[in-house]
Amino acid sequence: MKISLLPLAQAELDDAFLWYEEQGVGLGYEFLDELDQSIRLIASFPKLFEQMAEGVRRCLINRFPYGIIYGIDREKIVVIAVAHLKRKPNYWIGRK
Repeated sequence: MKISLLPLAQAELDDAFLWYEEQGVGLGYEFLDELDQSIRLIASFPKLFEQMAEGVRRCLINRFPYGIIYGIDREKIVVIAVAHLKRKPNYWIGRK
């Protein structure tokens, strides 16, 4: 399935990458690698992950405290948020 990110989700991804890269050279890229593996799983098995709200699911990213919040829109997966799991819960609800 095709995957797209809402602009706010892309901004969250960019911010997380930059923050991890500032913590240690290469750590941002390790975050992106883990995120990419999670995105591939979502694309292959979109209904595998926990349903958070009506039509919204969450895939946890290995090694990092982030979840990919997404919905399935016919033949496309829309990433609503790349959410830090220790921050404001459910802040992304208004995006769906």
